[in-house]
Amino acid sequence: MSSSDSFCPPKLARIVERFQRRPDPKQRYRQLLAYASKLAAMPEVGKVPENKVAGCVSQVFITAHLAEGKIQYQGDSDAQLVKGLVALLIEGLNGLTPAEVAQVSPDFIEAMGINASLTPSRANGFYNIFKTMQKKALVLQLTETATEN
Repeated sequence: MSSSDSFCPPKLARIVERFQRRPDPKQRYRQLLAYASKLAAMPEVGKVPENKVAGCVSQVFITAHLAEGKIQYQGDSDAQLVKGLVALLIEGLNGLTPAEVAQVSPDFIEAMGINASLTPSRANGFYNIFKTMQKKALVLQLTETATEN
């Protein structure tokens, strides 16, 4: 990652490198579909309006909870390619503290080179999924701070 003030956690950095090694858009698509196939099933109870990602053409749901101070995300989408985007974000961000997730710069999206493989609406949706995950981290951080006081 180029910017010295941007934070990219190690798991997310490895995912970025994987995509950078695949210059062909078709290979990147296959990589996303592979992530989609590995995504753990999300319980239906989480597929409620407050967990729906705004600004996505596809149906996308994200939940987050804390386990020993670390965030555990779950997600799903009705579109396989978008499910792959959700899966790679979950793999890259799970296990971080809320403060760490809040520090992650969206620069990694461009660094992956994936935007060239996505339609503008999908690229925007990917960014919205990431921002939703950051918002959920912030809420968890505020909730945790409030319960400590």
